[in-house]
Amino acid sequence: QLVESGGGSVQPGGSLRLSCVVSKDTIGSYCMGWFRQAPGKEREWVASIDGDDNAKYAGSVKGRFTISEDKATNTRYLQMNSLKPEDTAMYYCAAADAAGDCGSMSEYGYWGQGTQVTVS
Repeated sequence: QLVESGGGSVQPGGSLRLSCVVSKDTIGSYCMGWFRQAPGKEREWVASIDGDDNAKYAGSVKGRFTISEDKATNTRYLQMNSLKPEDTAMYYCAAADAAGDCGSMSEYGYWGQGTQVTVS
């Protein structure tokens, strides 16, 4: 199971840090990703980190968002800086067991319940 937290409302230019606590049955997952879904839009990939600690980001958030993990506490983070109104969405943490690109929603078999981020 994955449990997100840290969402909220913030003004443009502000920052938020999302957290995702990973349960024991998903600790060994190869890919850990963050996705988001805005009202009326499809869910989209935001960032991911693979088993070799390689992180990558969607172009719309590169340079503003940072994905990281604390393996001691099984917690993954998404630090979001310089937030824009277009970043408003429900944000989901996800995990994938199999090694892969880590950038496709279809790779992920474990999902959190989501945490709302509103920038206005």
